[in-house]
Amino acid sequence: MRRAALALTLLILTLTAAVPGQAAPATMRVDYYHTGTDKEERFSLDRIVVEPLPWPGNPARPIDGSNLGKYFFEVADAASGRVLYSRGFASIYGEWETTGEARQMHRTFSESLRFPAVDRTATITVRKRDARNEFRDVWTFTLDPADKFIVRGIPPAAAGPLIELHKAGSPEDKLDLLILGDGYTARERGKFERDARRLLKVFFSTSPFKEREKDINVWGLVPAAAQSGISRPSGTLHRSSPLGTSYDTFDSERYILTMENRAFREIAANAPYEVVEILTNSSTYGGGGIFNLYATVAADSAWAPYIFVHEFGHHIAGLADEYYTSDVAYLPPTDKIEPWEPNVTALLDPASLKWKDLVLPGTPLPTPWPKDDFERDTKQRQERRREIRAQNRPEAEMNALFRDEMLRDTALLNGRPHGGLVGAFEGANYEARGYYRPQSDCIMFTRDDVPFCVVCRRAIEAILDMYARR
Repeated sequence: MRRAALALTLLILTLTAAVPGQAAPATMRVDYYHTGTDKEERFSLDRIVVEPLPWPGNPARPIDGSNLGKYFFEVADAASGRVLYSRGFASIYGEWETTGEARQMHRTFSESLRFPAVDRTATITVRKRDARNEFRDVWTFTLDPADKFIVRGIPPAAAGPLIELHKAGSPEDKLDLLILGDGYTARERGKFERDARRLLKVFFSTSPFKEREKDINVWGLVPAAAQSGISRPSGTLHRSSPLGTSYDTFDSERYILTMENRAFREIAANAPYEVVEILTNSSTYGGGGIFNLYATVAADSAWAPYIFVHEFGHHIAGLADEYYTSDVAYLPPTDKIEPWEPNVTALLDPASLKWKDLVLPGTPLPTPWPKDDFERDTKQRQERRREIRAQNRPEAEMNALFRDEMLRDTALLNGRPHGGLVGAFEGANYEARGYYRPQSDCIMFTRDDVPFCVVCRRAIEAILDMYARR
């Protein structure tokens, strides 16, 4: 504990002195509860915390102009109304309210807002998109930085020494990625570091991260678990892991999230971070990703390299899932409105298409692709996938199924005449009809050995530009 405390103290001194003659502001966090159903929601304050490390963000880009996220929050000076900081985000609640369960019961989720600490009274406003996709105020409160009940000076939860996995520069000049391990015992600390470095090699070999390696810091933390592994209720496996990650979120067997927001935040507070990827010490296929919250991946899955990058695409840039044939917990929307995600659309008008500048003249909209063949093959594989899980067959059988799928789909989706071109390919956002993706194949569509499409790469680049000073 002494060594960990000393390391944290040294890190604080280093970060505070990163800008000569200018101390970075503290990091302030608002923890709150988000409660409701599919028809109503409420917000209630839990606590306000000043974290032990200075704010790691880019001081030149405090305002978010990306227009991404189901939700959006602003921190404004109460006296003048001047906006000091803003960010778009998504949430577990925002996903849960689209499930069937939200029609039947209330649930409460813990969430957080993080921003550079204010030194004068501020107004915090949370907004949410309405049925027309426009942001409307849903919660506002006043924050007095002199409030005696603001939690200060309490060390964060024990997480072991901070691991410097990739240092490119000072946190305020770089995007800071924190890789957390969950379900690793004290003896498995070395395994976590090997897992993290193995997956980082894949991450930094994928565009646009490959070209922006000098703009990204990567840190690692692995709090010791009492038992190896994480919970998987569908396999009757339950663990009390430090971060509380679990398979079967929303009763989707491959979806890994944690509902333990407080535990996650207290552990993450040991590091400078803006984005987070959680590695779970497990081998069954799974992962998850939520915009501006975190991403997860089962580190020992044969498909971990793909899942790491795919889920991080959700997390960093709000990329939508482009697939539509896999089982999901979400109910189809009543009305098809234009999604806020940058890589899917419901509009085929060439003049208003999100990525119209990338479409070559003469490209048909919608753009033809072998949709019927793909859907027929995929239906058969999905039936086999459900059989494997229902019969609790070895994971090797699922991996073999996925490898066969990858070979078939790569050949099918990337051939002439429109493979590799930008257009509007019907089938995206979990829907077979009415939503369109930019290219026939992409990391957000299949597990094929293909890159992010050019639209997804551009969206990620825009977020990197917001966090990294070049």
